[in-house]
Amino acid sequence: MGMSSIADTLYTHLNKTNGITIENALSKTKPKLDSQCVIQVLNKCFPKQSQLGVRFFIWAGFQSGYRHSGYMYRKVCNLFEIDKNPEIICDVIKAYEVDGCVVNVNMFREVLKLCKEAENVDLGLWVLRKMEDFEMKPDTVMYNVVIKLVCKQGDVEMGEKLMKDMSLNGICPDLITYMTMIEGLCSAGRLEEAYEMVKVMRGNGCSPNSVVLSAVLDGLCRLDSMERALELLDEMEKSGDCCPNVVTYTSLIQSFCKRGEWTEALNILDRMRAFGCFANHVTVFTLIESLCTEGRVDEAYKVVDKLVVEHCVSRGDCYNSLVISFIRVKKLEGAENLFKEMLAAEIKPDTLASSLLLKELCLKDRVLDGFYLLDTIENMGFLSSIDSDIYSIMLIGLWQKNHLTEATKLAKIMLKKAIPLRPPYKDRAIDILRKYGEKRSCEAVNRHT
Repeated sequence: MGMSSIADTLYTHLNKTNGITIENALSKTKPKLDSQCVIQVLNKCFPKQSQLGVRFFIWAGFQSGYRHSGYMYRKVCNLFEIDKNPEIICDVIKAYEVDGCVVNVNMFREVLKLCKEAENVDLGLWVLRKMEDFEMKPDTVMYNVVIKLVCKQGDVEMGEKLMKDMSLNGICPDLITYMTMIEGLCSAGRLEEAYEMVKVMRGNGCSPNSVVLSAVLDGLCRLDSMERALELLDEMEKSGDCCPNVVTYTSLIQSFCKRGEWTEALNILDRMRAFGCFANHVTVFTLIESLCTEGRVDEAYKVVDKLVVEHCVSRGDCYNSLVISFIRVKKLEGAENLFKEMLAAEIKPDTLASSLLLKELCLKDRVLDGFYLLDTIENMGFLSSIDSDIYSIMLIGLWQKNHLTEATKLAKIMLKKAIPLRPPYKDRAIDILRKYGEKRSCEAVNRHT
């Protein structure tokens, strides 16, 4: 039987139940379901039979050999606009009562997944409470769905209440329960309570992982509770099952840098290396930019050497970070000199460093200097995907200053790379090309836009 035939059969049973419940009528068909078939039935129910469509979807979610994907939950929520019409879910559950339908835990699990997809906190809470009317208790997974919903909405107090309800019902929180609550407490700025919950978690035989502890540590750093953050780092380093990672250490480094406590930041860098963890591009940029912002350029260069030798970071990555930092703190000369040193040493500049420097030179009315740098990068095969606006600005600037040879060469580079001219530069650039008799270049540039 083809998919459309199966869908037709199911849809018929949805509408003609012969005195039995919809779910029993559907089960009698014993269909082999897949997502295509489910979607076909849902489309038949749309738009006038929303309740029937959702009821079918809930039944289908736990049939033998089939499980809904995340896409399917999004599909049904979008099709019937459950986020805007939560009463559809309420009506389905009330219909179970009216029809005398035998409701099982799987059905409520599917309903709660729809609540999660619709991001409707009130609906999730209502469904959880409604289970009592069917003489059923939610399990840990169901509580976790609703706790995640309320915490995401910032209602940590309700999350705490639900955890108490779990305890009263003899249901143990798991790792996901604790992770959700700890992240919620951190987001609410209740770091001390998050820290205490880590202890409760351990006391209940549930070991926190690196993600949980890193979230708490990051929160402590954001609230400048550095002493407590360092205590937590000690615990993580001594623990065998939730070791700190590069994100953990970088959070501390960022916080110390913001406070201007460079010695402490570098101590964490050393501690990080001693633990066998290496800096990443965020760590590198954090340290370099912070030092450059405070005018401590010599120290920034020393940090570069340290990162290259002790953390195996490439000198290119460090120098690119330095160029970007110099530009951001208005030290164009330093950025330009370092950029030229990189090219002389055949160290490849990255896209952001190149784009920022070339744009800054153009803004300073130094388009010719910018062009020579761009041409050098091009000749070395280093040219990255620089913002097309920079090419446009440079082309206009070169023609305006009568640097016709350079402008023509730039136009050819743009043609070779199929770089388009976009408003507000396109019309002006083409006018300039025409004015100076570069008809072929003009036509070629125009074709590529």
